[in-house]
Amino acid sequence: MSNHKPRRRLWLIVLILCLLLFLGALGLLVYYLWPTSAPIVPVPDFAPTATDTADPNPTGGTSTTQALIDNPIDFAAKQAENPHIVAWIQIPGTVIDYPIMQSGNDVPENFYLDHGPNRKANRNGSIYIQQINRADFTHPNTVLYGHNMANGSMFAAIRQYRKTSFFNKNQYIYIYTPGHILTYHVYSAFIYDNRHILNSFNFMDPEEYGAFLEQTLNPASMSRQVRKGVEVTTDDRIITLSTCTGNSWERYLVEGVLISDQPTK
Repeated sequence: MSNHKPRRRLWLIVLILCLLLFLGALGLLVYYLWPTSAPIVPVPDFAPTATDTADPNPTGGTSTTQALIDNPIDFAAKQAENPHIVAWIQIPGTVIDYPIMQSGNDVPENFYLDHGPNRKANRNGSIYIQQINRADFTHPNTVLYGHNMANGSMFAAIRQYRKTSFFNKNQYIYIYTPGHILTYHVYSAFIYDNRHILNSFNFMDPEEYGAFLEQTLNPASMSRQVRKGVEVTTDDRIITLSTCTGNSWERYLVEGVLISDQPTK
């Protein structure tokens, strides 16, 4: 009879370990599939008149014949404060309404990873692009970096695209540059690995660009959203919004394809 007690204890320990492993796996599944929350704010006054669900350019492609309108961002004033302000990003339905920085030769490449637009040290950092990309967003793929802040600021809000209802409703990203309003249609959002995208693909090579587009249109991630019916080819220009997930080996990406280029005064 005494031999049965150690066996019972052993089986009890095994059962407890199995239960803990199951709960841990369940927790990871919930972490990847359940959307984080970030504050929602009204669209600022200078947003384009197009709604979140309407196509701002129903004929497709980029617009080159539209009449000149005022640019809602006073880049002359902004760049007088800091010439590293090269653009502005706004995503209606989120808190994202920030200048886009690009370091010059006077500061390190990733200076704005931990500095604000005023050049002062700031743990929130800034939204920024690297020097390999063009400041006018004419590169085939412009990659924007921003922190996933616990307070919901910076690029924390893009992780809301994990939720189907949010992905379906909030379809457009607006990039303002000196002389242009660029409208991008969000077509994909997913978890990716932590590779340096711009160093991993030569986007001037159609074959390599096409390989990256294929990954965005058919992500391998379990946590993914892809918009049906949206075609993206190597003739298009895209943006990639990148933020961390809490795991050092992965990033969360949101992909948008340029559908309208509105000249401004």
